[in-house]
Amino acid sequence: MTAVSVQTSRCGWQRRAWRGLKTAPWSAKLGMLVIVLYTLGAIFAPWIAPYGESQIVAAEFEPWGREFLLGTDNLGRDMFTRLLYGGRNTIGIVALATSLAFLLGGVTGLLAAARGGWVDQLLSRVVDVLMAIPQLIFALMLLTLFGTSIPALIIIIAVLDSTRVFRLTRAVASNVAVMDFVEVARLRGEGLNWIMYREILPNIMAPLVAEFGLRFCFTFLFISALSFLGLGIQPPTSDWGSMVRDNATLISYGDLTPLLPAAAIAVLTIGVNFVVDWFLHLTSGLRDEQ
Repeated sequence: MTAVSVQTSRCGWQRRAWRGLKTAPWSAKLGMLVIVLYTLGAIFAPWIAPYGESQIVAAEFEPWGREFLLGTDNLGRDMFTRLLYGGRNTIGIVALATSLAFLLGGVTGLLAAARGGWVDQLLSRVVDVLMAIPQLIFALMLLTLFGTSIPALIIIIAVLDSTRVFRLTRAVASNVAVMDFVEVARLRGEGLNWIMYREILPNIMAPLVAEFGLRFCFTFLFISALSFLGLGIQPPTSDWGSMVRDNATLISYGDLTPLLPAAAIAVLTIGVNFVVDWFLHLTSGLRDEQ
């Protein structure tokens, strides 16, 4: 393929992507707006937040006002600041855990589909054993054994989530691995890495990208649940799940402050799902009737 043809193909892909973006439904545009706003808030949290992440600035449970936009929490820390830093910490950890899960599950799933035989059977049985234990119980057990540090949390969640990624990758890759062009590549003498990453992977990217979005949401909710139970991100590091737990007593007095981090979790989850649904619609070949 010449440089001119590569440039032409790249320009054509960009035009198709821009055309798809312009014709995206309102739900997908809303979802992309939510993701962009959350990302900007996470990146620029130290510059937007009026106080430090763990700084005690007033008495406990101060009401909303001009000085404290969303009041203070159970220790007198600014809730608006904690929300910003909570998004920064939670989104960063979830992104790392999800990426590592796809690296582990994707590579092993591709390997199982491309090699087959005893390699496929061995990897599949190991994954079956890991998936036989309920994920929450397994995570609680491992976190109790290895501690609740952020690196341990990322690795444990990534390993548990990689089993789901493995199953999906193996399923879609197995369908591609028996196609004629893959057999031609084998007969041509191409190595395993070429077949995995140049023949199979480009043809299964659509379901993997969609699964990444869904897995991001599941991991986000899972880590928030662990933090609510006290085994996720540890204080004084801000986290939306632990913020709900720390301020839950205010619900008894009709105060909506504990619902703010819960709403932040829900809005991001819905936004990501909107974008994933739109992406699945695009890659499925379906078109709305004119």
